[in-house]
Amino acid sequence: MTLGLSGQIAASFADQPIDSTTRKSLRVVLDTNVLVSLYVFADSRFTALRERIENGQWCAVSSDSCLAEFERVLAYPQFGLACAERHAAYTHYARCVTLAPTLLAVGAAASTSALPQCQDPDDQKFLEAARDSSADWLVTSDKALLVLARRDRLRNLFRILTPEAALATF
Repeated sequence: MTLGLSGQIAASFADQPIDSTTRKSLRVVLDTNVLVSLYVFADSRFTALRERIENGQWCAVSSDSCLAEFERVLAYPQFGLACAERHAAYTHYARCVTLAPTLLAVGAAASTSALPQCQDPDDQKFLEAARDSSADWLVTSDKALLVLARRDRLRNLFRILTPEAALATF
């Protein structure tokens, strides 16, 4: 059973105005694996990453499809999360995130840039969210996305980094 929150909660945050401090913040897309580490397991190695998102030092950006995947993954039986725990993890992140459509004015030129095809089609949405939001970084622990980091085709769009590399870089 899904919470049906992605549409409700994300919509409530989608129309948030982006003030000048947000536009100056480093814009990052976090993939689902990273979100699970941060908001389900509270991985202590990435506490600083979560703090940078929650205090606005980094502007977390996402898309409806990326948020829907996070919501779907929270319901996976292997996590054993009760409905209230799933809701808490999702809403905690949703409060911090800006949806990509609200950032299109900032990076409209980037939205027309071609992207490489990810080996895992389910991961393409993260590349698109990073491009469409004019993100600086896509932070991921996904091997299919990290393979693309070694290629030069995304150099002028955004960087793909592991959480460890993101923390070491900034």
